[in-house]
Amino acid sequence: MRKIQFLPLSVVTIFLICFGSSVYAQRTKTEYTERTRTEYAERLKSEYSEYYFHEDEISAIDWNLEQLQTELNIKYKPNCEKGTFYSLAISEKEYEDRLAKLPTVIGLPYNKIVRQYIDVYLSGNRREKVEKILGLSSRYFPMFEDALEANDMPLELKYLPVIESALNYRAYSRAGASGLWQFMVGTGKLYGLTINTLVDERRDPFKSTHAGVKYLKDLYKIYNDWHLAIAAYNCGPGNVNKAIQRSGGKRNYWDIYYFLPKETRGYVPAFIAATYLMNYYQQHNLCPTEPENIPLLRDTVYVKERLNLQQVAEMLSIPVEDLRAINPQYRKDILPGDRLTGYSLCLPHNKVLPFIKNKNDILIYKSNELTERKDSYAEPAGKVQKNAPAQSGKNIHIVKSGDSLGKIAVKYGVSIADIKRWNNLKSDKLQVGQKLVIHKK
Repeated sequence: MRKIQFLPLSVVTIFLICFGSSVYAQRTKTEYTERTRTEYAERLKSEYSEYYFHEDEISAIDWNLEQLQTELNIKYKPNCEKGTFYSLAISEKEYEDRLAKLPTVIGLPYNKIVRQYIDVYLSGNRREKVEKILGLSSRYFPMFEDALEANDMPLELKYLPVIESALNYRAYSRAGASGLWQFMVGTGKLYGLTINTLVDERRDPFKSTHAGVKYLKDLYKIYNDWHLAIAAYNCGPGNVNKAIQRSGGKRNYWDIYYFLPKETRGYVPAFIAATYLMNYYQQHNLCPTEPENIPLLRDTVYVKERLNLQQVAEMLSIPVEDLRAINPQYRKDILPGDRLTGYSLCLPHNKVLPFIKNKNDILIYKSNELTERKDSYAEPAGKVQKNAPAQSGKNIHIVKSGDSLGKIAVKYGVSIADIKRWNNLKSDKLQVGQKLVIHKK
């Protein structure tokens, strides 16, 4: 039998103090410093080298977050007080348990790939941008939930736009996808979104949300599996079908993981990570920062006439930047007025009644400058005869349907101001059959 040797009391005491301090330090939150951030980033590469992001995947995350940072000069303010501590000591089991506790229909399995995405979102200056996403979520999540609920779909799908666009309604990708739900032009049109030079309804939060929910619903009908439907939302059903075929017919996301395109492999883990952070941000010392200059209470009216946002801004004393922020679908600030149903105009709630009451005045305010098509009517100039005497006298123009002062002015080679002065007109409105005196130049 081996003889037992006892350590001196002083050695035992020192060991207990050091070990006890170490355990206590792990169980309490450590102060969040720049050094901690660096260590955190380095740990990603060392611990998860097998799964570590492709540079393109990191780039895609930063691309969305950076657009969120710079978009429209939005000002943010915190809505909670941050602690002075930051903890790295969260066990794998704790992550797994937290995800398991979330009330979801879509499975949220935990693995090192999911942990990798959580850590990346929590590293460096991405933390500040995630706080802005948390602040924006109060604006968009209720709308997402309404659309999902109306289609009997899992409410946790509201977290999908977090990884698609960082909740930036003007987000665009290098591939040409745009909006909260990152629709490509073809898919957007397929789901009823108007996309042209003046209007891009992929940026309309309400319409793009309903289109995105319908698309997800159709994808689920194909696969009867939410993980596969989410993957197909990212890379298209064709690529998912190829992955299923190459895997020998397996229909589980993790079984076809390595058969999917590289940029899609991390899509479901990123969705799980976003779901985790949106629910457990406080445990990571994240504080939502809400946008200050985007009106929270607002309502929508429909306008069938051609209208410029600047007309509304100046007549109703609304900063035009605020109107652009809540009407991002109008690329040139113009509502074309070319469809029977009209175009939606989002307004701060206290400006809806003033708009309805003063609509006619708003429509004619600076209409020639802001909404008149400069080339709506044109004719080639007549041949000029040499030494022809200058013409004098006047014409009587009878207003026809579709006429405007701009069109008439171009036809006779005069200015709109001249026509209004000659006919004592106080506004730009014309009536069919009205007679106008046009003096020849």
